[in-house]
Amino acid sequence: MSHVYFANIRWQRQSDEVFSDNRYSRLHHWTFDEGVSIPASSSVHSVPLPYSTLAAVDPEEALVAAVSSCHMLWFLGIAAKKGWVVDSYDDTPQGSMGKNSHGKMAITAIVLKPKIVFSGNYEPTPAEIEKTHHQAHENCYIAHSIVATVTVES
Repeated sequence: MSHVYFANIRWQRQSDEVFSDNRYSRLHHWTFDEGVSIPASSSVHSVPLPYSTLAAVDPEEALVAAVSSCHMLWFLGIAAKKGWVVDSYDDTPQGSMGKNSHGKMAITAIVLKPKIVFSGNYEPTPAEIEKTHHQAHENCYIAHSIVATVTVES
């Protein structure tokens, strides 16, 4: 079974920008599904202010967030099937940029740092939680779509 996913990425030059001088805003919008629109920009690490927008999501952050979100959704689904009650799942993932094996700049590692709060009649052991993280990683489509090393620090 295959699925196709769509997004609309739209950028437009502002009327007061020359463009060919490389002094143009990198602010653009990602639009998904039923019209959810997210402001996006280049990272300030790639293109300095004021041409990047700090208040917007950059592609590097989005990649890190997508890996974390996919992992979390798989973890929650597996935990629910095990009968665990998860009250909250908070992650502060971190992606590292560096040169890959081809000498190109890339996100080379992503570390997930989930903090999970359980309730109910059963509290899973650290070993059970670690095993469930492993199962979530093995099922995460996004993790399988990238070459960066993804690890989980509990």
